[in-house]
Amino acid sequence: MEFDVSWGKWKEMLRAGLNKAEFVGMSEDRIEDVAYLLGDFFAKHIEADNREQRLLKELWMEGTEDERRCLTSMLLKLLERNDE
Repeated sequence: MEFDVSWGKWKEMLRAGLNKAEFVGMSEDRIEDVAYLLGDFFAKHIEADNREQRLLKELWMEGTEDERRCLTSMLLKLLERNDE
């Protein structure tokens, strides 16, 4: 499955999802759990269409569960920082 969007658009879409999760009152831990599950789904089923997505996919596929959770946390921080 392909998901052809630019890196900026990709972050906007993820940020919108994060904002909605926060709006409905999801806890930070629950948001991280859902983001981890989405990251796993994306890595397994979505073709990376730009270099940033390819890098994330490669890091995800090579990482241990702890490393993947760390990557998830860092991506969420990136989205929150860029939202300010």
